Amino acid sequence: MAAKKPIRKAVFPVAGLGTRFLPATKAIPKELLPIVDRPLIQYAVDEAREAGIEQMIFVTGRGKTAIVEHFDIAYELEATMDERGKDMSVLDSSRFTPGDIITVRQQVPLGLGHAIWCARAIVGDEPFAIFLPDELMIGHKRGTGCMKQMVEAYDQVGGNLISVLEVPQEKVSSYGVIAPGETVSDTLTEVTGLVEKPPVAEAPSNKIISGRYILQPEVMRTLEHQEKGAGGEIQLTDAMAKMIGTQPFHAVTFDGARYDCGSKIGFVEATLALALERDDMGADVRKIAERLLKE
Repeated sequence: MAAKKPIRKAVFPVAGLGTRFLPATKAIPKELLPIVDRPLIQYAVDEAREAGIEQMIFVTGRGKTAIVEHFDIAYELEATMDERGKDMSVLDSSRFTPGDIITVRQQVPLGLGHAIWCARAIVGDEPFAIFLPDELMIGHKRGTGCMKQMVEAYDQVGGNLISVLEVPQEKVSSYGVIAPGETVSDTLTEVTGLVEKPPVAEAPSNKIISGRYILQPEVMRTLEHQEKGAGGEIQLTDAMAKMIGTQPFHAVTFDGARYDCGSKIGFVEATLALALERDDMGADVRKIAERLLKE
C-alpha cells in the first residue's frame, strides 16, 4: 500500500459578502470580526497550524485584502510597540514566513464548490484540508482541535474525511446529514451517502456535516465540470457524493463545541462562551452576565 501523503495545505473560502452582518461588514470582511480579541479567521488558521498544516490558501473576493494584511508584518505598529516596551508575542499567531500564505481570487460567486475549485492549481496532486471559517470549532481538550482530530483519523484510514456533530433528530432538516456505514471506532464512521437538509422522518442519521474536510485532489476533477446543484450553485457536497464508493470516505465525530458564527446569535454565543473560559476575564464576564440577567 502506498504511503499516505501528509496534509500540508488548507483552503479557506473567504470570498463571501457577509450580508447578514451589515453594516459592520460594509468595509470589514466578516472573517475579521473579532471573537473577544482575535478575528474569526485567526481561530481557523490557528486550528490548521495545530494540525501541522503548513500552507494556507485563501480564496478571496473583492474587498477582502484586509484578511491577507492581517497575516502580514505591520512594521509601523510593531516598531511603535517595540519602542514602548509592549509585549510583541500577542502578534505571533498572525505572522507567517514568505510563501506560507497564498491567495487566489474567486471572481464570480458560483458556490462553495467553485471556490474550492479556484484553488486547484495550488492544491495540485496533494490531499488538502478545507476550513469554513464561519464554523468556529473549539476542542474540549486543549491542543486537540477539530482538524487535529481529523488528521489523526486520516493517518489511520486515509481517503476523504468530513467532520460531523450529533444533533437532536428534530433538527436534522436544517443541515447536511451523512448516511453512515460501518463503525470504525467511537468517533470514526464510514460514509455511504450525503443528504442535504432531509425531512426529519427520512434522515439517515443525526450526524451533521460541520465545516471541516480532508479531501483527495480528485475532487477537483469532479468540480471542473462546473455542474450546478442546489440554488443554481456549484456545490461541494455534490462533488463529494460522487467520490463515495470510489475512494475511502469517513466521518469524524468532533469532540468539542461548534459555534455558527455565520449567524448573529451564534456569533454572540461564541463571544460569550470564549470570554467565560478566559483566565483574564472569565470571572468578570460571568458577573456582568449574571447582573444583566437579573435586570
